[in-house]
Amino acid sequence: MLLAKEIVAYLTRQLAAKLGSNIIEISNPTAVAELMTTVVMDELGVEDRLNDEVRDLLEQYSVYMSNNGISYSEMFRRIKNQLIAQKKIVRASGRDSGDNMKLSRDKINEISHKLVSALKKSRDCRFRKDGNDVRLELVRLISEILLNEDKADKAARTKIRTQKKEIPEGSEEWDLLHKRYYADELKSLGIDLGRAEHR
Repeated sequence: MLLAKEIVAYLTRQLAAKLGSNIIEISNPTAVAELMTTVVMDELGVEDRLNDEVRDLLEQYSVYMSNNGISYSEMFRRIKNQLIAQKKIVRASGRDSGDNMKLSRDKINEISHKLVSALKKSRDCRFRKDGNDVRLELVRLISEILLNEDKADKAARTKIRTQKKEIPEGSEEWDLLHKRYYADELKSLGIDLGRAEHR
């Protein structure tokens, strides 16, 4: 998944807290944050489930791929692109769509529509403005929070690159350092992953 559960939990708590009372009245911020977490996690899981489906399909084509000299990654990309087009799935990764953040703008928009729909049904919310105004505010807040998360990720990667010895990305040492530096950077932005896990 592109965003850790802790980041999603932090994101939705921030959304519940920062959605102005002039836009939406929230009687139970904890319940609303939990509802939004469910919506966001489900939406982020769409592409994960698709990746699993592609892997299952590729198992059936392993002989065909080896006989025709087609690499696993090439075939994975081809099949995934076909399924994305067929199922009209919005790509989650910002890298795939040329956006700066981990999540693509299109995915943030998709999530905002799903959040508004869920919030309208919730007994813990009352809209004071039009649903689209609420949605646009959600997009703004999500983008703002994710930009901070992205800064923390980049800063952690930079710290690893400036080590005296070269540490290859994907190695156990790299993963451990990234996790520690990333948590430190997030803390400096007011995001405590340790606290997020225990809430």
